[in-house]
Amino acid sequence: MPCLDEATTVAACVREARAALDRLGVGGEIVVGDNGSRDGSPEAARGAGARVVPVLERGYGACLRGAVAETRGRFVVMGDADLSYDFGDLPGVLERLQGGDDLVIGNRFRGRIEPGAMPVLHRLLGNPVLSWLGRLLFGSRLGDFQCGLRGVSRGAWDRLALRSSGMELATEMIARALQLGLRVGEVPVTLRRDGRGRRSHLRPVRDGLRHLWLMARLAAGGN
Repeated sequence: MPCLDEATTVAACVREARAALDRLGVGGEIVVGDNGSRDGSPEAARGAGARVVPVLERGYGACLRGAVAETRGRFVVMGDADLSYDFGDLPGVLERLQGGDDLVIGNRFRGRIEPGAMPVLHRLLGNPVLSWLGRLLFGSRLGDFQCGLRGVSRGAWDRLALRSSGMELATEMIARALQLGLRVGEVPVTLRRDGRGRRSHLRPVRDGLRHLWLMARLAAGGN
């Protein structure tokens, strides 16, 4: 879980993920990558049973990369620390990974988007357009390139050699996996209204442009 000032929600996320693993009878650790929180997030996460990894390089992508680098499992499942994703959806992700998928992406549009969980502009324009471009450029049928709940095998993660530091890591992960010929699956997931009580770290225009630039660069054969 990437985390930056999520003290009000991170502990609940950790407990929810632990409960999901316990129900499945799956052994696993919960790692929170902390990106410089000043609100007590690391203490809250540790108190709920997570292992906290400080990540100095700023940005969503950098935080995820730093946290995953410290994991020890065969599979890694990623989800935000703001209660927007239901970690009760873990069984579907793990089932696909155990069945041979290298990368599994959640699809909020095939699952459930609670009222108020996604701004109307993102739901009708931003996410669909970026996903459509991703399908066009990389030959994919995936319906939700930006979903933050996803899973990957450790071997596939190492092969991806991701570089992005920002939100565009979500797109880079899928694009590189498709270019490498990895097996990419999709499962329906639930998006809830987050519980953060503050402004989102997402900056729609800036982050959208970063997604577009990354897709254009990778489609053209760049790194």
